[in-house]
Amino acid sequence: MTTIAEFAQKLAEGRTTSEALVTEALNRIEAHRTAGGTAYISVDAGSALNAARASDLARASGYVPSALAGLPVSIKDLFDVAGQVTAAGSRLLADARPARDDAVVVERLRASGAILLGRTNMSEFAFSGLGWNPHYGTPLTPCADGRIAGGSSSGAAVSVALGMAVAGLGTDTGGSIRIPAAFCNLTGFKPSASRVSMSGTFPLAASLDSVGALSNSVDDCILLDQILSGQSLDTPAAPLAGLRLAVTRDVVLDQLDATVAAAFERSLDLLAKAGAHIRWFDFPELHELPRINAAGGLTAAEAWQGHRQWLEGDRSEAYDPRVAQRIRRGAAISAADYLDIQDERQRLISVARERLGDADAWLLPSVAVVPPKLADLADDAAFFATNGLVLRNTSVLNFLDGCALSLPCQRGDELPVGLSIAGLHGQDARVLQVSRSIEALLRQST
Repeated sequence: MTTIAEFAQKLAEGRTTSEALVTEALNRIEAHRTAGGTAYISVDAGSALNAARASDLARASGYVPSALAGLPVSIKDLFDVAGQVTAAGSRLLADARPARDDAVVVERLRASGAILLGRTNMSEFAFSGLGWNPHYGTPLTPCADGRIAGGSSSGAAVSVALGMAVAGLGTDTGGSIRIPAAFCNLTGFKPSASRVSMSGTFPLAASLDSVGALSNSVDDCILLDQILSGQSLDTPAAPLAGLRLAVTRDVVLDQLDATVAAAFERSLDLLAKAGAHIRWFDFPELHELPRINAAGGLTAAEAWQGHRQWLEGDRSEAYDPRVAQRIRRGAAISAADYLDIQDERQRLISVARERLGDADAWLLPSVAVVPPKLADLADDAAFFATNGLVLRNTSVLNFLDGCALSLPCQRGDELPVGLSIAGLHGQDARVLQVSRSIEALLRQST
Protein backbone atom coordinates (compact mmCIF):
# COMPACT_ATOMS: atom_id res chain seq x y z
CA MET A 1 0.00 0.00 0.00
CA THR A 2 1.41 3.36 -1.07
CA THR A 3 -0.26 6.59 0.04
CA ILE A 4 -0.73 9.73 -2.03
CA ALA A 5 1.91 11.52 0.06
CA GLU A 6 4.42 8.75 -0.66
CA PHE A 7 3.72 8.88 -4.40
CA ALA A 8 4.01 12.68 -4.30
CA GLN A 9 7.38 12.39 -2.57
CA LYS A 10 8.67 10.02 -5.25
CA LEU A 11 7.58 12.46 -7.95
CA ALA A 12 9.14 15.40 -6.13
CA GLU A 13 12.45 13.57 -5.78
CA GLY A 14 12.49 12.50 -9.41
CA ARG A 15 12.32 8.79 -8.55
CA THR A 16 9.36 8.32 -10.88
CA THR A 17 7.21 10.26 -13.33
CA SER A 18 3.51 10.71 -13.85
CA GLU A 19 3.81 8.95 -17.19
CA ALA A 20 5.44 5.95 -15.52
CA LEU A 21 2.77 5.78 -12.80
CA VAL A 22 -0.09 6.11 -15.26
CA THR A 23 1.46 3.52 -17.57
CA GLU A 24 1.76 1.11 -14.64
CA ALA A 25 -1.88 1.72 -13.67
CA LEU A 26 -3.02 1.15 -17.25
CA ASN A 27 -1.02 -2.09 -17.43
CA ARG A 28 -2.69 -3.28 -14.24
CA ILE A 29 -6.11 -2.37 -15.63
CA GLU A 30 -5.40 -4.36 -18.78
CA ALA A 31 -4.26 -7.37 -16.74
CA HIS A 32 -7.34 -7.07 -14.53
CA ARG A 33 -9.68 -6.97 -17.52
CA THR A 34 -7.88 -9.82 -19.26
CA ALA A 35 -8.42 -11.92 -16.13
CA GLY A 36 -12.16 -11.14 -16.24
CA GLY A 37 -12.11 -8.25 -13.78
CA THR A 38 -14.91 -5.70 -14.03
CA ALA A 39 -13.72 -2.71 -12.01
CA TYR A 40 -13.68 -0.36 -15.02
CA ILE A 41 -16.49 0.17 -17.48
CA SER A 42 -14.31 2.27 -19.77
CA VAL A 43 -10.71 3.48 -19.82
CA ASP A 44 -9.41 6.60 -21.58
CA ALA A 45 -5.78 5.51 -21.93
CA GLY A 46 -4.77 8.01 -24.60
CA SER A 47 -6.07 11.05 -22.74
CA ALA A 48 -4.59 9.80 -19.48
CA LEU A 49 -1.11 9.37 -20.97
CA ASN A 50 -1.27 12.78 -22.64
CA ALA A 51 -2.29 14.37 -19.35
CA ALA A 52 0.51 12.54 -17.55
CA ARG A 53 3.12 13.83 -19.99
CA ALA A 54 1.74 17.33 -19.61
CA SER A 55 1.92 16.95 -15.83
CA ASP A 56 5.59 15.92 -16.03
CA LEU A 57 6.38 18.97 -18.16
CA ALA A 58 4.51 21.23 -15.75
CA ARG A 59 6.41 19.75 -12.81
CA ALA A 60 9.71 20.29 -14.59
CA SER A 61 8.81 23.98 -14.95
CA GLY A 62 7.94 24.21 -11.25
CA TYR A 63 4.14 23.96 -11.41
CA VAL A 64 2.69 21.38 -8.99
CA PRO A 65 -0.86 22.37 -8.00
CA SER A 66 -1.32 19.75 -5.25
CA ALA A 67 0.03 16.52 -3.80
CA LEU A 68 -2.37 14.70 -6.16
CA ALA A 69 -0.73 16.22 -9.24
CA GLY A 70 0.31 13.59 -11.75
CA LEU A 71 -1.38 10.72 -9.93
CA PRO A 72 -4.01 8.43 -11.50
CA VAL A 73 -7.58 8.63 -10.16
CA SER A 74 -10.69 6.66 -11.14
CA ILE A 75 -14.14 8.20 -11.64
CA LYS A 76 -17.41 6.45 -10.72
CA ASP A 77 -19.71 6.13 -13.71
CA LEU A 78 -22.24 8.66 -12.40
CA PHE A 79 -20.03 11.76 -12.68
CA ASP A 80 -20.05 13.94 -15.77
CA VAL A 81 -16.74 14.05 -17.60
CA ALA A 82 -16.78 16.34 -20.63
CA GLY A 83 -17.09 14.29 -23.82
CA GLN A 84 -18.06 11.07 -22.01
CA VAL A 85 -21.45 9.42 -21.45
CA THR A 86 -22.70 9.35 -17.86
CA ALA A 87 -24.51 6.02 -17.74
CA ALA A 88 -24.54 5.44 -13.95
CA GLY A 89 -23.79 1.74 -14.42
CA SER A 90 -26.84 1.25 -16.64
CA ARG A 91 -27.61 0.10 -20.16
CA LEU A 92 -30.51 2.55 -20.23
CA LEU A 93 -28.23 5.59 -20.53
CA ALA A 94 -25.34 3.95 -22.38
CA ASP A 95 -26.38 5.71 -25.60
CA ALA A 96 -27.11 9.09 -24.00
CA ARG A 97 -25.44 12.26 -25.20
CA PRO A 98 -21.93 12.81 -23.84
CA ALA A 99 -21.62 15.38 -21.07
CA ARG A 100 -20.78 18.89 -22.21
CA ASP A 101 -18.96 19.83 -19.02
CA ASP A 102 -17.19 18.20 -16.11
CA ALA A 103 -19.00 17.70 -12.82
CA VAL A 104 -17.81 20.24 -10.25
CA VAL A 105 -15.80 17.59 -8.39
CA VAL A 106 -14.22 16.32 -11.62
CA GLU A 107 -13.27 19.87 -12.51
CA ARG A 108 -11.67 20.23 -9.08
CA LEU A 109 -9.72 17.00 -9.54
CA ARG A 110 -8.41 18.23 -12.87
CA ALA A 111 -7.41 21.55 -11.30
CA SER A 112 -5.50 19.62 -8.62
CA GLY A 113 -3.47 17.93 -11.37
CA ALA A 114 -5.05 14.47 -10.99
CA ILE A 115 -4.93 12.20 -14.05
CA LEU A 116 -8.36 10.76 -14.86
CA LEU A 117 -8.02 7.13 -15.96
CA GLY A 118 -11.55 6.01 -16.68
CA ARG A 119 -15.05 5.26 -15.45
CA THR A 120 -15.56 2.64 -12.76
CA ASN A 121 -18.30 0.08 -12.41
CA MET A 122 -21.08 0.46 -9.86
CA SER A 123 -24.47 -0.85 -8.81
CA GLU A 124 -26.93 0.30 -11.47
CA PHE A 125 -28.00 3.85 -10.59
CA ALA A 126 -26.17 3.39 -7.24
CA PHE A 127 -29.16 1.47 -5.84
CA SER A 128 -27.47 -1.39 -3.94
CA GLY A 129 -24.88 -1.85 -1.23
CA LEU A 130 -23.53 -4.98 -2.90
CA GLY A 131 -22.09 -3.67 -6.17
CA TRP A 132 -24.32 -6.08 -8.11
CA ASN A 133 -24.44 -5.22 -11.81
CA PRO A 134 -25.90 -7.64 -14.39
CA HIS A 135 -24.86 -5.40 -17.31
CA TYR A 136 -21.13 -4.94 -16.70
CA GLY A 137 -20.42 -7.65 -14.15
CA THR A 138 -20.14 -7.49 -10.37
CA PRO A 139 -16.68 -6.49 -9.07
CA LEU A 140 -15.09 -8.78 -6.48
CA THR A 141 -12.91 -7.82 -3.55
CA PRO A 142 -9.22 -8.63 -4.06
CA CYS A 143 -9.12 -9.69 -0.41
CA ALA A 144 -10.87 -13.05 -0.85
CA ASP A 145 -11.88 -15.32 -3.71
CA GLY A 146 -15.45 -15.09 -4.93
CA ARG A 147 -16.60 -12.37 -2.53
CA ILE A 148 -18.14 -9.06 -3.58
CA ALA A 149 -16.43 -5.68 -3.36
CA GLY A 150 -19.55 -3.98 -1.99
CA GLY A 151 -21.34 -1.02 -3.47
CA SER A 152 -22.43 1.00 -4.91
CA SER A 153 -18.90 2.35 -5.54
CA SER A 154 -17.65 -1.17 -6.25
CA GLY A 155 -15.30 -0.46 -9.15
CA ALA A 156 -13.87 2.57 -7.39
CA ALA A 157 -12.81 0.38 -4.47
CA VAL A 158 -11.29 -2.36 -6.61
CA SER A 159 -9.41 0.21 -8.69
CA VAL A 160 -7.62 1.42 -5.56
CA ALA A 161 -7.22 -1.97 -3.89
CA LEU A 162 -5.45 -3.37 -6.98
CA GLY A 163 -3.24 -0.32 -7.55
CA MET A 164 -5.13 0.71 -10.70
CA ALA A 165 -5.62 4.19 -9.20
CA VAL A 166 -4.40 5.99 -6.09
CA ALA A 167 -7.95 7.09 -5.28
CA GLY A 168 -11.46 6.42 -6.48
CA LEU A 169 -14.11 9.13 -6.71
CA GLY A 170 -17.42 7.84 -5.34
CA THR A 171 -20.76 8.72 -3.85
CA ASP A 172 -22.54 7.62 -0.68
CA THR A 173 -26.34 7.61 -0.27
CA GLY A 174 -26.64 4.74 2.20
CA GLY A 175 -23.07 3.52 2.53
CA SER A 176 -21.75 3.39 -1.03
CA ILE A 177 -18.27 4.60 -0.08
CA ARG A 178 -17.92 3.02 3.36
CA ILE A 179 -19.21 -0.46 2.43
CA PRO A 180 -16.71 -1.07 -0.41
CA ALA A 181 -13.98 0.50 1.72
CA ALA A 182 -14.76 -2.04 4.45
CA PHE A 183 -14.94 -4.97 2.01
CA CYS A 184 -11.73 -4.03 0.14
CA ASN A 185 -9.43 -3.14 3.06
CA LEU A 186 -9.51 0.58 2.23
CA THR A 187 -10.26 3.89 3.88
CA GLY A 188 -13.38 5.73 2.76
CA PHE A 189 -14.82 9.04 3.92
CA LYS A 190 -18.43 10.16 3.59
CA PRO A 191 -18.52 13.90 4.33
CA SER A 192 -21.50 15.88 5.55
CA ALA A 193 -23.73 15.91 2.48
CA SER A 194 -23.86 19.63 1.81
CA ARG A 195 -20.08 20.13 1.91
CA VAL A 196 -19.32 18.76 -1.57
CA SER A 197 -21.16 19.86 -4.71
CA MET A 198 -23.36 17.31 -6.46
CA SER A 199 -23.54 19.42 -9.63
CA GLY A 200 -22.92 17.21 -12.65
CA THR A 201 -23.50 14.02 -10.64
CA PHE A 202 -26.34 11.60 -11.45
CA PRO A 203 -28.40 11.52 -8.23
CA LEU A 204 -30.00 8.64 -6.41
CA ALA A 205 -31.70 10.55 -3.57
CA ALA A 206 -30.78 14.21 -3.20
CA SER A 207 -31.68 14.28 0.50
CA LEU A 208 -29.08 11.60 1.24
CA ASP A 209 -26.45 11.76 -1.52
CA SER A 210 -22.90 12.85 -0.74
CA VAL A 211 -19.62 12.80 -2.68
CA GLY A 212 -16.35 11.46 -1.33
CA ALA A 213 -13.42 9.19 -2.14
CA LEU A 214 -11.84 5.84 -1.34
CA SER A 215 -8.12 5.60 -0.78
CA ASN A 216 -5.40 3.99 1.33
CA SER A 217 -5.21 6.24 4.39
CA VAL A 218 -6.90 8.91 6.45
CA ASP A 219 -4.37 11.47 5.21
CA ASP A 220 -5.36 10.55 1.63
CA CYS A 221 -9.02 11.11 2.50
CA ILE A 222 -8.26 14.47 4.08
CA LEU A 223 -6.39 15.65 0.98
CA LEU A 224 -9.13 14.40 -1.33
CA ASP A 225 -11.84 16.00 0.81
CA GLN A 226 -10.00 19.31 0.66
CA ILE A 227 -9.85 19.10 -3.15
CA LEU A 228 -13.44 17.93 -3.63
CA SER A 229 -15.03 20.34 -1.15
CA GLY A 230 -12.78 23.33 -1.74
CA GLN A 231 -12.48 23.60 2.05
CA SER A 232 -9.40 23.15 4.20
CA LEU A 233 -10.38 21.65 7.55
CA ASP A 234 -8.30 21.76 10.72
CA THR A 235 -7.46 18.08 11.17
CA PRO A 236 -4.49 17.48 13.48
CA ALA A 237 -4.51 14.04 15.08
CA ALA A 238 -6.50 14.06 18.32
CA PRO A 239 -4.65 12.61 21.34
CA LEU A 240 -6.21 9.26 22.17
CA ALA A 241 -5.94 9.73 25.93
CA GLY A 242 -9.17 11.30 27.13
CA LEU A 243 -11.10 10.91 23.87
CA ARG A 244 -14.83 10.37 24.47
CA LEU A 245 -15.95 7.62 22.12
CA ALA A 246 -19.63 6.71 22.10
CA VAL A 247 -20.87 3.18 21.36
CA THR A 248 -24.43 1.85 21.29
CA ARG A 249 -25.69 -1.73 21.16
CA ASP A 250 -29.00 -0.66 19.64
CA VAL A 251 -29.41 -1.98 16.07
CA VAL A 252 -25.81 -1.50 14.87
CA LEU A 253 -24.42 -4.40 16.92
CA ASP A 254 -27.24 -6.80 16.02
CA GLN A 255 -26.50 -9.85 13.81
CA LEU A 256 -22.74 -9.27 13.66
CA ASP A 257 -20.83 -12.21 12.27
CA ALA A 258 -18.04 -13.56 14.45
CA THR A 259 -15.17 -11.91 12.53
CA VAL A 260 -16.78 -8.46 12.65
CA ALA A 261 -17.70 -8.78 16.33
CA ALA A 262 -14.18 -9.86 17.28
CA ALA A 263 -12.51 -7.07 15.28
CA PHE A 264 -14.82 -4.43 16.74
CA GLU A 265 -14.32 -5.62 20.32
CA ARG A 266 -10.56 -5.76 19.78
CA SER A 267 -10.59 -2.17 18.49
CA LEU A 268 -12.52 -0.95 21.53
CA ASP A 269 -10.08 -2.74 23.87
CA LEU A 270 -7.09 -1.16 22.13
CA LEU A 271 -8.63 2.29 22.39
CA ALA A 272 -9.46 1.85 26.06
CA LYS A 273 -5.91 0.71 26.81
CA ALA A 274 -4.64 3.81 24.97
CA GLY A 275 -6.61 6.02 27.37
CA ALA A 276 -9.77 6.69 25.41
CA HIS A 277 -13.05 6.66 27.31
CA ILE A 278 -15.56 4.23 25.77
CA ARG A 279 -19.03 5.47 26.68
CA TRP A 280 -21.92 3.10 26.04
CA PHE A 281 -25.21 4.86 25.34
CA ASP A 282 -28.79 3.88 24.58
CA PHE A 283 -30.34 4.81 21.24
CA PRO A 284 -33.59 2.81 21.15
CA GLU A 285 -35.08 5.16 18.57
CA LEU A 286 -32.90 3.46 15.94
CA HIS A 287 -35.30 0.52 16.15
CA GLU A 288 -37.91 2.81 14.58
CA LEU A 289 -36.03 3.06 11.27
CA PRO A 290 -37.60 -0.05 9.67
CA ARG A 291 -41.06 1.41 10.37
CA ILE A 292 -40.11 4.88 9.10
CA ASN A 293 -38.64 3.48 5.88
CA ALA A 294 -41.07 0.59 5.43
CA ALA A 295 -42.46 1.92 2.13
CA GLY A 296 -39.00 2.56 0.68
CA GLY A 297 -38.09 5.75 2.50
CA LEU A 298 -36.54 8.87 1.06
CA THR A 299 -34.43 6.86 -1.38
CA ALA A 300 -37.36 5.21 -3.16
CA ALA A 301 -39.44 8.40 -3.19
CA GLU A 302 -36.69 10.57 -4.65
CA ALA A 303 -35.41 7.89 -7.03
CA TRP A 304 -38.94 7.43 -8.42
CA GLN A 305 -39.16 11.15 -9.13
CA GLY A 306 -36.00 10.87 -11.23
CA HIS A 307 -36.74 7.56 -12.97
CA ARG A 308 -40.49 7.49 -13.56
CA GLN A 309 -40.10 8.94 -17.06
CA TRP A 310 -38.29 5.73 -18.03
CA LEU A 311 -40.02 3.20 -15.81
CA GLU A 312 -43.45 4.34 -16.98
CA GLY A 313 -42.31 4.40 -20.61
CA ASP A 314 -40.95 1.85 -23.06
CA ARG A 315 -37.42 1.71 -21.59
CA SER A 316 -38.23 -0.11 -18.35
CA GLU A 317 -36.88 -3.43 -19.67
CA ALA A 318 -33.39 -1.89 -19.81
CA TYR A 319 -33.26 -1.81 -15.99
CA ASP A 320 -31.86 -4.43 -13.68
CA PRO A 321 -35.17 -5.86 -12.35
CA ARG A 322 -33.83 -5.74 -8.78
CA VAL A 323 -33.23 -2.01 -9.12
CA ALA A 324 -36.50 -1.28 -10.93
CA GLN A 325 -38.46 -3.12 -8.26
CA ARG A 326 -37.09 -0.92 -5.48
CA ILE A 327 -37.41 2.34 -7.38
CA ARG A 328 -41.05 1.56 -8.23
CA ARG A 329 -41.84 1.45 -4.51
CA GLY A 330 -41.54 5.22 -4.56
CA ALA A 331 -44.66 5.51 -6.73
CA ALA A 332 -46.82 4.60 -3.72
CA ILE A 333 -45.27 7.21 -1.42
CA SER A 334 -47.55 10.26 -1.29
CA ALA A 335 -46.38 13.82 -0.73
CA ALA A 336 -47.77 13.62 2.80
CA ASP A 337 -45.91 10.34 3.43
CA TYR A 338 -42.70 11.89 2.13
CA LEU A 339 -43.03 14.89 4.43
CA ASP A 340 -43.74 12.57 7.36
CA ILE A 341 -40.45 10.76 6.67
CA GLN A 342 -38.61 14.09 6.57
CA ASP A 343 -40.20 15.06 9.89
CA GLU A 344 -39.19 11.73 11.41
CA ARG A 345 -35.67 12.30 10.14
CA GLN A 346 -35.41 15.67 11.85
CA ARG A 347 -36.77 14.16 15.06
CA LEU A 348 -34.14 11.41 15.07
CA ILE A 349 -31.38 13.90 14.27
CA SER A 350 -32.40 15.88 17.36
CA VAL A 351 -32.43 12.68 19.43
CA ALA A 352 -28.97 11.77 18.12
CA ARG A 353 -27.57 15.15 19.20
CA GLU A 354 -28.95 14.58 22.69
CA ARG A 355 -27.76 10.97 22.93
CA LEU A 356 -24.24 11.66 21.64
CA GLY A 357 -23.82 14.76 23.78
CA ASP A 358 -20.17 15.76 24.10
CA ALA A 359 -18.76 12.63 22.46
CA ASP A 360 -15.79 13.17 20.16
CA ALA A 361 -17.03 10.43 17.83
CA TRP A 362 -19.46 7.54 17.56
CA LEU A 363 -17.88 4.14 16.85
CA LEU A 364 -19.68 1.26 15.13
CA PRO A 365 -18.86 -1.56 12.73
CA SER A 366 -19.08 -0.22 9.18
CA VAL A 367 -20.86 -3.38 8.05
CA ALA A 368 -22.33 -6.19 10.15
CA VAL A 369 -20.78 -8.94 8.02
CA VAL A 370 -17.63 -9.72 6.05
CA PRO A 371 -17.91 -9.57 2.25
CA PRO A 372 -20.63 -12.02 1.11
CA LYS A 373 -19.97 -14.59 -1.58
CA LEU A 374 -21.24 -13.60 -5.01
CA ALA A 375 -22.66 -17.09 -5.54
CA ASP A 376 -24.94 -16.62 -2.52
CA LEU A 377 -26.71 -13.63 -4.14
CA ALA A 378 -28.26 -15.41 -7.11
CA ASP A 379 -31.58 -15.87 -5.32
CA ASP A 380 -33.68 -12.69 -5.03
CA ALA A 381 -34.68 -13.33 -1.43
CA ALA A 382 -31.05 -13.82 -0.39
CA PHE A 383 -29.98 -10.77 -2.38
CA PHE A 384 -32.49 -8.43 -0.75
CA ALA A 385 -31.89 -9.78 2.76
CA THR A 386 -28.13 -9.45 2.37
CA ASN A 387 -28.42 -5.99 0.83
CA GLY A 388 -30.53 -4.82 3.78
CA LEU A 389 -28.08 -6.14 6.35
CA VAL A 390 -25.03 -4.76 4.55
CA LEU A 391 -26.61 -1.29 4.28
CA ARG A 392 -28.06 -1.24 7.79
CA ASN A 393 -25.26 0.41 9.77
CA THR A 394 -24.00 2.82 7.14
CA SER A 395 -27.50 4.03 6.20
CA VAL A 396 -28.11 5.10 9.79
CA LEU A 397 -25.53 7.87 9.32
CA ASN A 398 -27.06 9.00 6.02
CA PHE A 399 -30.52 9.18 7.60
CA LEU A 400 -29.07 11.20 10.50
CA ASP A 401 -27.32 13.51 7.99
CA GLY A 402 -23.96 12.66 9.49
CA CYS A 403 -20.40 12.11 8.35
CA ALA A 404 -18.27 9.01 8.81
CA LEU A 405 -14.98 7.40 7.88
CA SER A 406 -14.40 3.65 7.57
CA LEU A 407 -11.00 2.20 8.53
CA PRO A 408 -9.73 -1.39 8.19
CA CYS A 409 -9.62 -3.03 11.63
CA GLN A 410 -9.18 -6.75 10.96
CA ARG A 411 -6.09 -8.80 11.69
CA GLY A 412 -3.92 -9.97 8.82
CA ASP A 413 -5.42 -13.47 8.80
CA GLU A 414 -9.05 -12.29 8.79
CA LEU A 415 -11.48 -11.23 6.09
CA PRO A 416 -11.76 -7.43 5.78
CA VAL A 417 -13.72 -5.52 8.42
CA GLY A 418 -14.37 -1.80 8.64
CA LEU A 419 -14.52 0.37 11.77
CA SER A 420 -16.64 3.50 11.36
CA ILE A 421 -15.73 6.73 13.11
CA ALA A 422 -18.84 8.88 12.84
CA GLY A 423 -20.26 12.26 13.76
CA LEU A 424 -23.28 14.39 13.05
CA HIS A 425 -23.61 17.03 10.34
CA GLY A 426 -20.73 19.49 10.28
CA GLN A 427 -18.48 17.42 12.56
CA ASP A 428 -16.24 16.38 9.68
CA ALA A 429 -13.07 17.93 11.08
CA ARG A 430 -13.43 16.20 14.44
CA VAL A 431 -14.18 12.85 12.77
CA LEU A 432 -11.01 13.18 10.69
CA GLN A 433 -8.93 14.22 13.72
CA VAL A 434 -10.09 11.18 15.67
CA SER A 435 -9.69 8.92 12.62
CA ARG A 436 -6.04 9.90 12.23
CA SER A 437 -5.28 8.77 15.77
CA ILE A 438 -7.31 5.57 15.59
CA GLU A 439 -5.69 4.63 12.27
CA ALA A 440 -2.22 5.00 13.79
CA LEU A 441 -3.19 2.83 16.77
CA LEU A 442 -4.72 0.10 14.62
CA ARG A 443 -1.74 -0.02 12.27
CA GLN A 444 0.62 -0.43 15.19
CA SER A 445 -1.45 -3.32 16.49
CA THR A 446 -2.08 -5.40 13.35
